[in-house]
Amino acid sequence: MNPILLFIIAVTAIFSYRGFRDEAFFRKYEFHIGSIRAGEHLRMISSGFLHADFTHLIFNMLTLYFFAPVVIAYLGVLHFLIIYLGSLLCGSLLSLYIHKNEYYYRAIGASGAVTGVLYSAILLRPDMTLGLYFIIPVPAYLFGIGYLLYSIYGMRTRTDNIGHTAHFGGAIGGYAITLAQVPSMLYENTLMVILLAIPIILLFILEKSGKL
Repeated sequence: MNPILLFIIAVTAIFSYRGFRDEAFFRKYEFHIGSIRAGEHLRMISSGFLHADFTHLIFNMLTLYFFAPVVIAYLGVLHFLIIYLGSLLCGSLLSLYIHKNEYYYRAIGASGAVTGVLYSAILLRPDMTLGLYFIIPVPAYLFGIGYLLYSIYGMRTRTDNIGHTAHFGGAIGGYAITLAQVPSMLYENTLMVILLAIPIILLFILEKSGKL
């Protein structure tokens, strides 16, 4: 395993474990709209290193473990770090924008950052085949599009306790930063770039029309 990837997983696990055992620590660093609007901007990053429980932590870190090597192999460690942290921030920024008037809104987890890495990997290797539920083979680009469409559905219905907004913001970050790093994809793989942009465009249309 790449040492930087191992470091991120270790720091996230340690930070999350501290949050499991210390509620005051957890509340101090979680994403909370009221606190962020009061000036506690560190929460927009620190919340990405907290998790609700071991299942939440393990799922995110396993996803990162499987897809980070693709990004590292194509772009290198530095660009991977930029995508990871940039996607984390984009997830928090979109959450802040969408939920800015919901002062009670809270969120935690590395899902935004991990989704950004996942979307970056799909953009770099759209020919990959992913295992839906670890069983059903699905082309990577269809999985990416379907995942974001499901995130839009989750953002609209709010029937679960999942931070769909952070997932979507992370995907936007991974998509935009990857294209900025490899602009040649715009003309070398134009169709795939357009297809993966469809859910992102749909999100902004729904937001502007007040349907989110």
